[in-house]
Amino acid sequence: MKLILLGAPGAGKGTQAEIVSRKLSIPTISTGNILREAIKNGTETGLKAKGFMDKGELVPDEVVVAMVKERLAEPDCQHGYILDGFPRTVAQAEALDQIAHIDVALNIDTPDDIIIDRLSGRRVCAECGGTYHTSLLKEDKCPACGGAVYQRDDDKPETVTNRLAVYQEKTAPLIDYYQKKGILSTADCRGTIEENYRAVKAALEAKKQ
Repeated sequence: MKLILLGAPGAGKGTQAEIVSRKLSIPTISTGNILREAIKNGTETGLKAKGFMDKGELVPDEVVVAMVKERLAEPDCQHGYILDGFPRTVAQAEALDQIAHIDVALNIDTPDDIIIDRLSGRRVCAECGGTYHTSLLKEDKCPACGGAVYQRDDDKPETVTNRLAVYQEKTAPLIDYYQKKGILSTADCRGTIEENYRAVKAALEAKKQ
């Protein structure tokens, strides 16, 4: 299965991608990881991307698409893959159509108030990098290593609200794009990780029928 995960930041895409990847034995492909790998390996597109990043500029769509194309040609993608974080815009989706046939675009649908609570309650350990929610912390220390925990700037409520606004403007139109193509499926992911996976599984199975 060739799958795209759509959803706002904090909707739980990464968590569900990890579970689906394990269950279906297909890789999860994130553009952030592709970018880092391509630069580390010194590929032609990686060097192009590095040139833009070194100048503090956004990597152009054509370079990102070229890197995705390189990654999808690798052997582990033969039987399917999950795209997480790409495409982000309709222009990227149109470019992706030229290099891949996607089976399902799965929308991880989570209400904004739940996303704001999830992200603004997230704390990260300064020592080991562990991530926790304040509801599970008894004190401002990491349960795993005892290190101090802190809130990332992009998890502060006002920043989260802004990130959601950007998502609605730039990325939400993809839902309509894939709806018109007839490959959109939606999973209501307002529950626990296990409940959300059951919703994801049902949404994927509905598209197989």
